[in-house]
Amino acid sequence: MKLLLDEMFSSSIARGLRDGRGVDIVAIAERNDLRGLPDLDVFLAAQHEQRAIVTENVRDFRLIAREGEARGRVHFGLVLTTNRRYPRADPRTSERLRRALSDLTLTETRGPTASNRELWL
Repeated sequence: MKLLLDEMFSSSIARGLRDGRGVDIVAIAERNDLRGLPDLDVFLAAQHEQRAIVTENVRDFRLIAREGEARGRVHFGLVLTTNRRYPRADPRTSERLRRALSDLTLTETRGPTASNRELWL
């Protein structure tokens, strides 16, 4: 499972997962070509790279995904969470989120499976 970490999350989360756990993940914060783009463009870039999007922006990305699904398009998934579950102001959150994403990638298939799935952390 390949992941794209939305810009509300620190790039250190992606680095820790890549370096320490071998997860195929990139953070928008690491990518000049994605930083500051509208959600639709981020979604399309993730689909082009066959990545599920990890985000707290449930409302916007769900709407984009559902509009595509209504047109018969398949996407590579949404991994959704909330600031309440993983509060960004808490210094322990980065490690907690890294562990949750690592566990998720271990249980999911490693190939690019387009599935229209929503997964909640």
